[in-house]
Order: sequence, then C-alpha cells, then structure tokens
Amino acid sequence: MRIALFYALFALAATAVNIASQALWLRFAPRPLDTVAASIMAGTLAGLAVKYALDKRYIFCFKPENAAHDSRLFMLYSLMGILTTLVFWGAEWLFEILFRNDFMRYLGGVIGLGIGYAAKYHLDKKFVFVRQPA
Repeated sequence: MRIALFYALFALAATAVNIASQALWLRFAPRPLDTVAASIMAGTLAGLAVKYALDKRYIFCFKPENAAHDSRLFMLYSLMGILTTLVFWGAEWLFEILFRNDFMRYLGGVIGLGIGYAAKYHLDKKFVFVRQPA
C-alpha cells in the first residue's frame, strides 16, 4: 500500500511538472517553437526526468552500479515509457481536437498520464529495475 501511495504521489508530482512545463513553454518559447507539439515534448521530458529520479530511489530502491549503468537504466526506463507516452499524447491531442481549449487539452493530458503511469509501473517492475542474481 505504501508503494502505491508514493507511486501515485510521484506520478502527480511528475504530472504537475509536465503540465507546468507545457504552460511555461507556450508562454515563453520563441517563435516558431511556441507550438502545442513542442510544449508537449518539453513537458514530457521534464516529467520523465523527475519521475525516473523518484521511482529509482523511492519506489524501486534501486542503486545503479555506476554512471554508465544509470544511463542504461534511464534509456530502458525511457524506452518503456514510449508506449505509455503515446497513450498520454493521444489523450491530450484527442482533447485538443475535440475541444480546442487549453484547459480541456491539459485535462486530456492528465487523464492520459494517469493511465500511462499505471501501465508504466508494471513495465518498470518487470523490465527496468530488476535485480541481477548474485
């Protein structure tokens, strides 16, 4: 239960970072980079970095062997996130197409992130933060 609670809190934190990054991007990015697509990418990258750091340390209590191992883990973690990111992007774009409203687009992003994070936990547990037998 503790892991589920912390995982949900970390997902909320990463979601907040993601959405805030998108809003900041759209507000401050120079033209022609001030697009919804660019803001979604910026938010995704910011949320990914935060979620990886929190999951690695507090959810999976995983200590990489060295910086190279940590880099490989991050790449695998990111790879596992591609499918779940497509869910998030799909939901956000669907809400953008349907409603053409910033609030509703962000709501679609939050819904997509929630679904994606639930799936990602299981992928990370099975494929990323796996302890090697001694």
